[in-house]
Amino acid sequence: MPTVMQLAIKFPCETAFTPRIPPPWNTAHGEPHPFLLPHLPVKNPSMPSVWDDTLLANPHALADKKLRVRKMFAAIAPSYDLNNRLHSFWMDQRWRKIAVRMADLKPADRVLDVACGTGDLALRFARELSRIGGKMPVGVDFTFEMLPIAQRKSLAAGRQIAWINGDAMALPVADNSVDVVSIAFGIRNVADPLAACREFRRVLKPGGRLIMLEFSIPTIPPLRAMFNFYFHQILPRTATWISSDKTGAYKYLPKSVNTFIDRPDMLKMIESAGFAQARQFPLTFGICVCYRGIVA
Repeated sequence: MPTVMQLAIKFPCETAFTPRIPPPWNTAHGEPHPFLLPHLPVKNPSMPSVWDDTLLANPHALADKKLRVRKMFAAIAPSYDLNNRLHSFWMDQRWRKIAVRMADLKPADRVLDVACGTGDLALRFARELSRIGGKMPVGVDFTFEMLPIAQRKSLAAGRQIAWINGDAMALPVADNSVDVVSIAFGIRNVADPLAACREFRRVLKPGGRLIMLEFSIPTIPPLRAMFNFYFHQILPRTATWISSDKTGAYKYLPKSVNTFIDRPDMLKMIESAGFAQARQFPLTFGICVCYRGIVA
């Protein structure tokens, strides 16, 4: 079993990596070691009442949003995959498959999956990269408790993926060293989404692709009404029951979506971070949107 190490590293690339440990891609077969690199442990992940109704009026405006989000995800990590599957009716897997397709992968591509959580999107990338003869991706997440789950899943699938505990706004990655940056349902949870997008731009090479999945609200009125009833009345109750959550995570979810920037503003944010050809691709009646930006 890989050793858990408390280190911060630069992205493992041939041209811009100063090794402090054996870099994940520096092996005889070119495959990364399944390193698990924590440096942001949570001491009390079960802290109650992280979110209450007052705070949820606009969770994105809170100065301590980063800490609250981290504790929330630490608490729900064990049941995270189950809730994702059940409450998206397994559509979350289809959305991730589409995101991988939108990345237009090539065998030489380096892929960095940010806010990787329990590893679902990184594993999707790993499957496709393996098919085309590429190297494994690297996953980064701010909540360490997610990463041992991701590691177990990747080892069970025979994928030697490196998992790093890091911040989307300060990636442990060299400039111009990555071909694809992905983030699934994570940009809304970042303290400063624009700063994160600028960080994604920093690490991407010319021609690099940014792929983002994020929830949205359907624009067709009858569908929007049905979605809002499910999202605000049913999902918070059933997901909280399944997870035994005490942090308010599944009250935060719908509120964080409803109070986040809309689709046009998301495209403007991507472009203002330095990306060209920012486009949106609504999925499943607009419940999810895949955004794509290119580094010129």
